[in-house]
Amino acid sequence: MTYLAPRQGLFAIILLVSFCLQTLLLVISTDQQLSKSRALKGEQMVAQLIDEARLSLENKDRVSLSVIANRYTSEQDVTRILIKDNKDDILVPVGNAPMQQGDTIRQIATNGDAVIGSVALTLKDVSKGEIIAMQWPFVIGTMLLHLLLWLIYGYLARPTKEQISALSRNIQDLYREQYNQGDQSGYSRDLERGTGGTVNNPADARLSSGASESVTENKVTNARTFNVHNEVNEYLRTQQNQSSSDETGSLTATSEGDIEDKVVSTAKRHSHSSQSGGQTSKLSATRAVDSVRVQILFHDEFNMLERLAPAQRLPYLALCTQLLNQAVTELLKQPLLLGVSATNEAHFEDNGASVVLKADNSHAKVALAGVMLAKLYLMLNKIIHDKHIELSRFALPAKAGVSDEAQSEPMTHLLQSIGKKEQLLILLPAAGLKQISNHVQVHSIMRPTTVYERECAIFDGGNDAMIQRLADVRNAVLMIEDEDESAT
Repeated sequence: MTYLAPRQGLFAIILLVSFCLQTLLLVISTDQQLSKSRALKGEQMVAQLIDEARLSLENKDRVSLSVIANRYTSEQDVTRILIKDNKDDILVPVGNAPMQQGDTIRQIATNGDAVIGSVALTLKDVSKGEIIAMQWPFVIGTMLLHLLLWLIYGYLARPTKEQISALSRNIQDLYREQYNQGDQSGYSRDLERGTGGTVNNPADARLSSGASESVTENKVTNARTFNVHNEVNEYLRTQQNQSSSDETGSLTATSEGDIEDKVVSTAKRHSHSSQSGGQTSKLSATRAVDSVRVQILFHDEFNMLERLAPAQRLPYLALCTQLLNQAVTELLKQPLLLGVSATNEAHFEDNGASVVLKADNSHAKVALAGVMLAKLYLMLNKIIHDKHIELSRFALPAKAGVSDEAQSEPMTHLLQSIGKKEQLLILLPAAGLKQISNHVQVHSIMRPTTVYERECAIFDGGNDAMIQRLADVRNAVLMIEDEDESAT
């Protein structure tokens, strides 16, 4: 897989700013150069005009002055020429200065020591667009150069496989360190809760500390499944009940090492048995799927439902309950789900609702029915939610989860911890996943932190036939809802 260069978008923004600043500096410098050259040219033109028009200006010959001035206004940079007499009366105004403004150069015309008039010449301003048009090879060349730099950076700065591997190792080490710190803090809290007033003599304290140190070395695998300190105390009480009071001292003096070994072995056996009887049964991939539980929770980030008045909350929950029950009834009429039935009637509370579906025979696709029911209700709730929001009424988005009975409690925790609105989580063994594999697409959770998150899948879409069935059932449920509202 080819990765992009780091912060390639930010580098593109930097290059864009550089290109804009370079173009701006080009316009400013060119404008200054043109202004200086035009000023020198304007002064020369005014001096030449005064020399040619001195006689006509002295005689106030407007026709001759107009002819001379028109010859100068034919220049591209000249916008207006204004010739006045010695009394500052306008003799000849030539040009269109009101339409085009620019720099004006004024000079007094003299004949010897006598002032015979004045000439004002206005030069046209050069627009920024004209400057860019004049310098278009430089502007386009600079733009291409910046684009080439961006492409070169994107190619050369791509992370290599070694860098990606090193980054992956660093992330894994950081995650492992944080995970171990969390386990250590939880284990310390367990020890503090378990040591309250149970150690009565120095020998017990030494045994407790020894057992604690031995178990701390294996805290990642054993800290969450048993409490070593409680095992130590239980073992000591058993030994003290079996032995006499005079044998307690010898037991404390000579058998500390044996007691530690027995305690640790007993605790490990207890850990392995609890793991094999608990999580192994829940996460068994070969478990049959005879029934599934569909859990639907409100996505209520700000706890708005519990703050709602009962006069508004109860009708809303009743509407959700009615929609869910009608969805179950209409969906189970589908020939694809023949042999699947509901064992309970759903009822929405503040924490959501759940429906248990069971398979009446070995050919019933109960896992597929659970996924379709969860997706169907999410589609219905989306419509109801949008309609309520449009009418400025209270409504909440929903999220759903499908699991078998053995994993219903972990699914509840997954919905509360990682579930997002309008999202469907699936936690099924291999038999259930096989039932839905031909009808839906799923993807795994990114960066899972628990075993259940690793086994959980997220609904990613279905084939056309299943989506069409769900759309037909959704329309049927909404038609029933509309009929009920019109009847009431």
